[in-house]
Order: sequence, then C-alpha cells, then structure tokens
Amino acid sequence: MTKPIEVDIYGQRLAIQGEADEIYVQELARFVEGQMRTVAQNLTTTTPTKIAILAAINITDQLFQQQQLRQAGEAEVERRARGMMEDIEAQLEDLFGS
Repeated sequence: MTKPIEVDIYGQRLAIQGEADEIYVQELARFVEGQMRTVAQNLTTTTPTKIAILAAINITDQLFQQQQLRQAGEAEVERRARGMMEDIEAQLEDLFGS
C-alpha cells in the first residue's frame, strides 16, 4: 500500500493516494492551483467549488485540444506513409514491371 501524498490546492489540504511519484503529484497540484487562481482572477465573486469546476473545464479543454492535435498529426503521418509506399511501389513496378 502506498503512502498518501499531502497537497494543498486553493487552500484545501488533500491526501492523495496512488502509485504516482510524489514530485509528479505535487506538480499536478501546482498546475490545478494555478488554473484555479487564473480563473479566480477573472471573476468578481464566486465560490471555490465554482472556481474548481471552471478550472476543470479549462483543463479539459486543453486536454481535448491536445488530443485533436495528436490525432491530426497521426493522420498526417499515416497519409505521408501511404504516399511514400505508393511511390516505392510505383518505382519498383517501373524497375521490375508488373
């Protein structure tokens, strides 16, 4: 069983249980804290819960955008690989006939 990792996010002390490295968990907590503080700067009054939800939406948006970029990159690699294979096949056909 792993030891809980204590983090502080937006004034809340939390014990996180898991297999991840403590340095990594602390980095995640700092990121969430930063997102919450960014959201809070743009609001006049709200609750920590609403700030957390808005920060979660922002983080999720960032994740989805990265997934879309990755998928587009994978599609481009596949398109180029297909084109290269077609070129190789055409060159082989020119060299050796069909």
